[in-house]
Amino acid sequence: MNFGVVVFPGSNCDHDCVHVLSNVLGQKAHEIWHKETSLSGLDAVILPGGFSYGDYLRTGAIARFSPVMGAVTQFADAGGMVLGICNGFQILLEAGLLPGAMIRNQTLTFICKDVYVRVENAATPFTGRCESGQVLKLPIAHADGNYYTDPVTLAALQANAQIVFRYCTAEGKITPEANPNGSLDNIAGIRNAEGNVLGMMPHPERCAEEVLGNDDGRLIFLSMLDALKNAKLQPKMVGAG
Repeated sequence: MNFGVVVFPGSNCDHDCVHVLSNVLGQKAHEIWHKETSLSGLDAVILPGGFSYGDYLRTGAIARFSPVMGAVTQFADAGGMVLGICNGFQILLEAGLLPGAMIRNQTLTFICKDVYVRVENAATPFTGRCESGQVLKLPIAHADGNYYTDPVTLAALQANAQIVFRYCTAEGKITPEANPNGSLDNIAGIRNAEGNVLGMMPHPERCAEEVLGNDDGRLIFLSMLDALKNAKLQPKMVGAG
């Protein structure tokens, strides 16, 4: 499969994503510079973590206007698979590809540690290798990971199973203490209504190899591969004309 990893000025997890996709999973991974306007030939796109444009205005606010984001929007609108990790999640929110916004962590501090998240929806292209209710141990590293949205949008996310990950205890309990940043409803990751766009604050690319002592993150990328391969095998519908 052909993956594109978008590189913005300030991205710092792009190489990690490329490494996992190419060296760990044996896929083709291409770095896509933020000034590119075409994503032709790609099967999936990843917006990696980092500090795009230094977060000088607001996380993801400047990157949202990069030329490549027009192509990412078209790719997503056509059903293409898009994964936003940490800063990538923030960019997807700013671009309107996912609902809601990110605000400062409740503690007003940068948080870098391992957390536990519970898989709330295993029936997505990003979680097919997981089971509903499964607990994953994943690292976070952010200062603006406090997800917020209005009550109507939150109700829709809950009703449509668009909340994919929630912060939890090691035992899978959703508690305020398990929430590292104050995120609304313990939200750690959401998908769009169509299911082909996912934003998540934890970094699966940082824990995708056994040598690191934790490879829970590999499940996300393996799930994407499964979904892409299954899509390739689906017969194309031919119009009656």
